[in-house]
Amino acid sequence: MRDSRPVKPRCSTFAAGCIGLCLAASGCSGFGGGDSRAGLSCVDDSKECVDQRQTTLNSFLSDQDRKWVKEPVSAQAHASGVRLFAFRTRKKELSCEELAMGRREADSVPKTLKGAKDLSPAQISRTNMLAAEVGKELAAEMRSRRCKA
Repeated sequence: MRDSRPVKPRCSTFAAGCIGLCLAASGCSGFGGGDSRAGLSCVDDSKECVDQRQTTLNSFLSDQDRKWVKEPVSAQAHASGVRLFAFRTRKKELSCEELAMGRREADSVPKTLKGAKDLSPAQISRTNMLAAEVGKELAAEMRSRRCKA
């Protein structure tokens, strides 16, 4: 006999769905195609902005020096999800110092977004969920490498 109780989604499945939703729902408009950082200010869902966020993410991921890790961050950059995805994707390659910087950044997202007037409550909520997941992943990576906090 089949169990009719609803199946609870796993956290990683939920996180993957949030990531896809965040990428799809946070776009931008009005930027030229040549700016590799334009995706950091994308917070609407237009195709042009989704593409710009992907271009910015690819730019970050191809940066062997990881200069983006030390760049200042705006509320829009958090809401775009680009930096959080970059930290998540490159966590195995980051130094302990870079992991700590990423963790501090992820942990600071809720406070940074609290006063953001140009973001919807849904955008803020999605970004906070993503930041919490990324913060946990970076903390686990730090523990596994025995990095100092």
